[in-house]
Amino acid sequence: MLTVLAPVTGVAVGLDKVPEPTFAQGLVGPGTAIDPRREWQEAVAPITGRIVSFHPHAFVVRSAEGRGVLVHLGINTVRLPLIRGFELLAAQGQDVTAGQPLIRWNPAEVVASGVSPIVPIVALDADGDVISRPVRGEVRRGEPLFRWA
Repeated sequence: MLTVLAPVTGVAVGLDKVPEPTFAQGLVGPGTAIDPRREWQEAVAPITGRIVSFHPHAFVVRSAEGRGVLVHLGINTVRLPLIRGFELLAAQGQDVTAGQPLIRWNPAEVVASGVSPIVPIVALDADGDVISRPVRGEVRRGEPLFRWA
């Protein structure tokens, strides 16, 4: 059983609240989403593993057992200038521990740029019935969000 931690502080709302059909319909995989607090915060590694994909707006950490968790900081944030609201604290290929800060970002800057700051957290290549019911409501970064069987 793999425990997936909340990468950011905010309100856990579920993937169905993500304003992007690929995430909302679970096409990328099962998981949940967090509507982040509108303040500077550090997004942390949701699991222990290696960063296999790393961008200012999104990252994937893969466990030693091969399970990958995608964290996407906002929707359509790939279009934002890299200097506005995102600071990298790690690097692709780096081994990380669950709860380790990876990106410092400002959801308020994302909102000011006209895009959604919602953060999907997805169990890649997983079936919907292999994760526990995700937490809903207030969540702090580093707290358990769901479990992956």
